[in-house]
Amino acid sequence: MCHFFANQDPDSYAFETRSLRLNGQSTSIRLEKIFWQRLEAIAEQFGVKLPRFISSLHQEILLLRGEVPNFTSHLRCICIVAQEDSRLDRREAKRAA
Repeated sequence: MCHFFANQDPDSYAFETRSLRLNGQSTSIRLEKIFWQRLEAIAEQFGVKLPRFISSLHQEILLLRGEVPNFTSHLRCICIVAQEDSRLDRREAKRAA
């Protein structure tokens, strides 16, 4: 098991900072590259570019909660939830087949 984690490409967990606009304000978000890659894939599934996807997520949580205490953590959690959902979808498809 340790080899699985130890052999991971260090570039995948290197930080990358990206600048974008959220609700008209310029900001920057710092995430590990692997999360940026996953967010780009999720945005593509929704047919939008990553900045628009992230801005929509930010707007949704503002409307729901009224504040965004740790948006970068929220983005990481979205990646994990999306990964779990896709696994569940594949399992259900296999059972149905």
